[in-house]
Amino acid sequence: MEAVVEHPRDWGMLIGGEWVDAVAGERIDVITPIDRHQVIATVPRAREADADRAVAAAREAFPAWAQLPFTKRARALAQVADRLEEAVEELAVLTAIDTGNAIRTQARPEGTMLVESFRYFAGLAGEVKGVTLPTAPDQLQYTRRQPLGVVAAILPWNSPLMIVAFKLPALLVAGNTAVVKAAEDAPLSVLRMAEIASEVLPPGVLNVVTGYGAEIGESLVVHDDVDKVSFTGSTAVGFGVGAKAGGRLAHHSLELGGKSPCIVYPDSCTDEVVEQVLLASRFARQSQSCTTGSRLFLHEDIHDEFLEKFVARVAQLKVGDPREEDSDIGCIINAKQWERVQGYIEDGLAQEGVRVVHDGRESLTMGEPGFYHAPMVLAGVGNDWRIAREEIFGPVLSVIPWRDEDEVVRMANDTHYGLAAFVFCQDLGAALRTAHRIDSGWVQVNQGGGQVVGQSYGGMKQSGLGREFSLEGMLEGFTQIKQINVKL
Repeated sequence: MEAVVEHPRDWGMLIGGEWVDAVAGERIDVITPIDRHQVIATVPRAREADADRAVAAAREAFPAWAQLPFTKRARALAQVADRLEEAVEELAVLTAIDTGNAIRTQARPEGTMLVESFRYFAGLAGEVKGVTLPTAPDQLQYTRRQPLGVVAAILPWNSPLMIVAFKLPALLVAGNTAVVKAAEDAPLSVLRMAEIASEVLPPGVLNVVTGYGAEIGESLVVHDDVDKVSFTGSTAVGFGVGAKAGGRLAHHSLELGGKSPCIVYPDSCTDEVVEQVLLASRFARQSQSCTTGSRLFLHEDIHDEFLEKFVARVAQLKVGDPREEDSDIGCIINAKQWERVQGYIEDGLAQEGVRVVHDGRESLTMGEPGFYHAPMVLAGVGNDWRIAREEIFGPVLSVIPWRDEDEVVRMANDTHYGLAAFVFCQDLGAALRTAHRIDSGWVQVNQGGGQVVGQSYGGMKQSGLGREFSLEGMLEGFTQIKQINVKL
């Protein structure tokens, strides 16, 4: 196999406007999921001393950035958007080799979303404002919305550009400065984004560090001079992040895992709904998405017919090199995650009554040396099975029959997660009634796509705290209110 990159690049970290190595001089190899034997880059292995440097740089840059007229912050974000737009294709290719996400179905849309997010939040700069309260003639009472200060944004590996789009533009336009921690498995597209943005932003406003979560990530979470921690990742890690940040009374938001229900009513056995359920399955992202509709609840009246249509459509998906335009599905991120998915499959197949209605592994042509994995659809699954309760983060769909609306709502809510949900029903009254009853932060009705800029995004229950990617998320997540009372 040809080398994914000819010459691995030794990246630095962006701290205070300069590209630097870790204080200890250690480095981490970045392996591409396309070929487990190829190092495509190295990045610094940051530790506590590097967290101190990055936070200090962000703190030093904060006063001037926060005090800029909002029009100037808006102009800076718009300029970043313009430069990122010119680099979308470069970012898409880098994302494909960095994460294994297919360029057409995921990597390019991620880059486009990043541009849209910078433009959207640039337009919201003037909305960081307070209110004046009606009061006595000798009183002036008003509020100011002020930035929090230094924000640590900790990113996952599954969709780096999309997740940084949720966090970075909003926190910057509100007047905060950032220390972004890129995921060690997929740091390259975020580093390139920072390289582009740093051409516009003042030094120290955006800092990016690399390394392991247990080292540099932990150092940022517990750092006394970090005012807010914005974390996206697993629920298991999120518990620790929330406890440690909350233990020092730092602001924090957590966007965590999901085990999202996808409910299909008997009036929705159509080709259009099949396409939307396919989108909800996130197979085109190897189901490495926390909003994956991984529990498919099919009404008994249409169960077999819908499943036949769905499986026929899934069989058309091509698993291939994520850099190729005709690939629908790319690679699992690494060997550990690939083996984890196999473990869940083996557990599911061992259950009594399970039926394999599609096993794409049988016709998979892509294999070693990449971490390729075709979709798996299992029917006859019980809602209490492990594969129906735990987040697999791989292309395994559990199909569960239902008869009664109260029953399916109960099963949908019988989970400690509450991030996303999907309802498909032509009777809009029934669809909305069901949507209102499901305990999820984000419910889609008759569509299965991804997040849209401007819509509040976040979870209920153990899927997290706080909201991002919206005006409300910016105001609630990255500003605080100061009340000022004046006697005239």
